[in-house]
Amino acid sequence: MTAIRSLLFNVVFFGWTAVASFFAFLTFLLSRSSYLVHRVARIWSGVGFVFLRGICGIEYRIRGLENLPDGPCILAAKHQSAWDTMIFAHLVENPCFVLKRELLQVPLFGWALKQAGMVGVDRAGGASALKRMVAEVRRRLAEGRPIVIFPEGTRVAPGVQRPYLPGVAALYTSLGVPVVPVGLNSGLFWRRRSFMKTPGCILLELLPPIEPGLRRREFMKRLEEQVEGTSNRLIAEAGVEPPAAAEPRELKTNQER
Repeated sequence: MTAIRSLLFNVVFFGWTAVASFFAFLTFLLSRSSYLVHRVARIWSGVGFVFLRGICGIEYRIRGLENLPDGPCILAAKHQSAWDTMIFAHLVENPCFVLKRELLQVPLFGWALKQAGMVGVDRAGGASALKRMVAEVRRRLAEGRPIVIFPEGTRVAPGVQRPYLPGVAALYTSLGVPVVPVGLNSGLFWRRRSFMKTPGCILLELLPPIEPGLRRREFMKRLEEQVEGTSNRLIAEAGVEPPAAAEPRELKTNQER
């Protein structure tokens, strides 16, 4: 039954995603407003959650909303599932995602991301790519938009950690805004690179912000400890055995050499 529900969800959800991307395209053509494109994205994610709950039996709970700053901030989150992107499109107002440049090349969907002002990063671009990313994010913060970044740079299975890429540290040390660590357990229920969706309740927790002023190494240590520790606690709390998974593929980038 889980397989049938998962298949049905995928057909409905990806069909809905195509429709929403088309409406985002029309919205931008008529208004030239990235904010209105975001409104379409928010409707897209909200309807997606209805499909998840109704078809797959997957719900979610958010903790720590009081830890979201009123002003500019960066949300640095664990990334286990496609669900993570959906929730931030729904959770915060007009977010700007820092994402791999390849996503901007996906037909129609990538176009919608560009028009919504998302920041694409060339993960093999080294220091020059980091500088461009910081400059673009600075502009988005000046527009009053919260920034969302996944420090590991890719989805990982629950309980797995890969090295944090330097992008989040570059933003923290260069921009002087608080970073909100975010832990979650979404990969227990919506697995990466799998069409299977397991019924249950996804937990996401926003932690108190890491204020500006720490040294780079201290910041990264604190961020990793909080994001990983919280995610592992939420995995244990769910009482669901994490799916067996291989280690995430290594990203050979100049940043890691």
